[in-house]
Amino acid sequence: MDIEDPEALVSYLRARGHISADERPDVRVLAGGVSNRTVWLRRSSGEEWVLKQALGRLRVAVEWLSPPARICREALGMRWLARLLPEGAVPKLLFEDPEHFLIGMSAVPEPHRNWKAMLLEGELSDAHVDQFAAMLAAIHGERSTAAAQAFGDASYFESLRLEPYYAYTATRVPEAAGFLNALVAETRATKESLVHGDYSPKNILVHRDRLVLLDHEVIHFGDPAFDLGFALTHLLSKAHHVEGRGEAFAAAAKRFWAVYCGADFNPRGTSVPLRAVRHTLGCLLARVEGRSPLEYLSDTERTRQRAAVTALIANVPGTVPDLVDAFTERLS
Repeated sequence: MDIEDPEALVSYLRARGHISADERPDVRVLAGGVSNRTVWLRRSSGEEWVLKQALGRLRVAVEWLSPPARICREALGMRWLARLLPEGAVPKLLFEDPEHFLIGMSAVPEPHRNWKAMLLEGELSDAHVDQFAAMLAAIHGERSTAAAQAFGDASYFESLRLEPYYAYTATRVPEAAGFLNALVAETRATKESLVHGDYSPKNILVHRDRLVLLDHEVIHFGDPAFDLGFALTHLLSKAHHVEGRGEAFAAAAKRFWAVYCGADFNPRGTSVPLRAVRHTLGCLLARVEGRSPLEYLSDTERTRQRAAVTALIANVPGTVPDLVDAFTERLS
């Protein structure tokens, strides 16, 4: 059953009792995702849903496979994150269908905007950066044995992050292979907290000036520094793409780190800061040479980012603020 086929979807929803037999909801396919089919639906009552169906082969130029049963991990993640994050920060899970690799959730109310789109237009708000950091700190604060048991399987993280980002990039950038392979080994060995694994502005909608977090299919118990590197990469990559906003994005990256370090979960006395630097370098390189390059970077910008990162790998900065300064200086 393909949820992007409206007739098939409506028949399925009627058969499963999710809607009435005579109900004809409005259905619209949502574009943009590479790992899922995603459909918006409005019922006759006015209630709005979003349905997601995981794909086994991702929609990218190179072959990229991942078991679609990961949709069940996303459902589990939504249940946990609803407890950890402020009310409304995660859509409400409505139903889960492992047979069809499908979940249904409440739609984020209109009006809302995608945070990535806002950032690419140069709309950078301190309040949004602060929320971005605080939510991640709340996720990383979950370090219980129960979480370690529930999210101990990191196979989806392996297939959707470690292999396509670090291992694949190592085959394309020989001068960084030793650094990246060591980072993979370190990440596999680190089991400290709940990790979102896809903590990106593209997975955030802004509704009434509040951030709503989406897409939790690689959530696992592992190395929180990966999320930090992944998130910082999106801010730093825009520093040399959004015209005239380089200093603002560099400042936002430093602010994100400062707010994160000031939250209840404080990483400053651990090895997280040094690992965050290495993961930021790894992700910055992966987003220009890995299986999922940032689509908005031009060839010139990708070349510039690769050169900056490979130079910094040879002499890794000691702190996140130092990394931000060193990276942006090389870009200029």
